[in-house]
Amino acid sequence: MKLHALLLLLAASITNYASADTVQKTIPYQLDGVEFEGTLIYDDDADQDEPLPGILMIPNWMGPSENAYTKARMIAGDDFAVFVADMYGVGVRPSNASEAGKAAGALRSDRALMRARAQKAVDVFHALARQQPIDPNKTIAIGFCFGGGTVLELARTGTKSIQGVVSFHGDLKSPTLAADTQQIKIPALVLHGADDPYVPQADVQTFIEAMKSNEVDDWTLVQFSGAVHSFTNPEAQSDGSRYDKRTAKRAFEMMEDFADEVMGLD
Repeated sequence: MKLHALLLLLAASITNYASADTVQKTIPYQLDGVEFEGTLIYDDDADQDEPLPGILMIPNWMGPSENAYTKARMIAGDDFAVFVADMYGVGVRPSNASEAGKAAGALRSDRALMRARAQKAVDVFHALARQQPIDPNKTIAIGFCFGGGTVLELARTGTKSIQGVVSFHGDLKSPTLAADTQQIKIPALVLHGADDPYVPQADVQTFIEAMKSNEVDDWTLVQFSGAVHSFTNPEAQSDGSRYDKRTAKRAFEMMEDFADEVMGLD
């Protein structure tokens, strides 16, 4: 992975990166009468005879955006195909925090719908393998903030259609946490800011107890000292949500190692 390039991007807060060597395709799909547009990104040197492992990426509460696509392009590098999921539908594209909170809140209040939309994105991503250089048998899902909580909800469905999930500063709460944690069958990596005021230590401890009491087989929780919410997002500059260069570097390195392990890329 071009991790060094991603870190330079984050450090410089570049949001309009584009590469002549990157394929970026809009992928329309439907679920329950709602129109969605995902975005597939991969290096244009990829060969159908040597398909790429896949990363399903669920963005933060702002949803599909140029900021999300930039991050996806850099994560993809020349090693992965990345599919940026659309959790809201084409009619919902938040332009500010108030609109984003409303859109994310609608799904947080309907976890069944959140899970169904996440799984639909996985299914669409895998179906693209028939015509795109993607290995559907080597896929993880990652998410940021709202997206981090979403990939954990996906894991709680009991899915085995992906090889693991990574949550970056995601929501650890769920109304069915105690009951559904036992359904987790895939590895989970949770990357959390130890000083996150929006996901406080009480939520962390509840999450830990749920994972332990349900004897989930393979999970890792990392808490980064001094980090708050949104530590991978250069646009986050408030007291409670703030980019942290050191933490972002370590977190993406951990994601890369996790992906290599669970997809057998070592």
